[in-house]
Amino acid sequence: MSFSFRAKPSRWRQVTAAVAGTLTLTLTSWISPAQADPFRTANPHEVGDRTEAAFRSLFEQGNYQQAAQLLQNAEPNEPLAYAMKASLAYIDQDWEVMGDNARLTRETAERLVQADPLRGNLYIATGLFLEGAHSLSTQGTVRATPQVLTRLQQVFRHLGEAEEINPNDPELNLLKGYMDLMLAVNLPFANPEQAIERLQTRAAPQYLAQRGIAIAYRDLDKPAEALAAVDAALQQTPNNPELLYLKAQILRKQGNGQESIRLFRQALAKQAQLPPNLVRQIAWEQCRTINQVRNRNRDCSRVTTGE
Repeated sequence: MSFSFRAKPSRWRQVTAAVAGTLTLTLTSWISPAQADPFRTANPHEVGDRTEAAFRSLFEQGNYQQAAQLLQNAEPNEPLAYAMKASLAYIDQDWEVMGDNARLTRETAERLVQADPLRGNLYIATGLFLEGAHSLSTQGTVRATPQVLTRLQQVFRHLGEAEEINPNDPELNLLKGYMDLMLAVNLPFANPEQAIERLQTRAAPQYLAQRGIAIAYRDLDKPAEALAAVDAALQQTPNNPELLYLKAQILRKQGNGQESIRLFRQALAKQAQLPPNLVRQIAWEQCRTINQVRNRNRDCSRVTTGE
């Protein structure tokens, strides 16, 4: 099986962050710190309270700066912590740090396999995926594609091993759902509906699943379905600036420019907790929307922090 990697850099950034992100966030704060688990309310797996705190900060609050600080003291034997560090470095385009933490994600997961084969295989797959994204970023598509294709085969092999252990595991279905959606959006022969159904029915936490569904429908030019999904995510995490930004994008696709501008502004009001690259992107899209709605001709390439 062969794949064509033609996604835009911004989409690879979203996908990489999503892959790390799908292994995050807890809405079950009653779970004891010794077995903090963002995904399961029954039979929890041990993740670690410090890693969980970083996840909550990043994916519930959308606070990248606080999450990065919390990750400095995360559990050293938790591959999810390294995956998150790799994801943050990817967004900052710090390729050396990203590559080191992608490798540590895989190596830590390989040690975890004996104690927790399901999560071990999941994070081996994640580490391989992040290593592939690092290769694409540093070597270019043409040079990196052969090794990326090899890694992708290994990714799905390890996901398959995890699925044999428990096909209904919410963490597995969140991660695999995001990966399947990425392929479906970028490959003309792939069907995204199965991935969407996986996220809707078997993934957790649901706010992250709905976020993935919203992104998929946005990219498939189905703004009504995207809006329903992002609203479902916002019901659980109403102050996450990335979700406000996502909803602003969807509303703009629907032609609701004025409401879109309001949400761009809400997202930018929390710019101190976001990566600079993301702030610039939101500001540029807000400027472009204002130009369209108010018939302006402002040079949006010079806008960096808002209107």
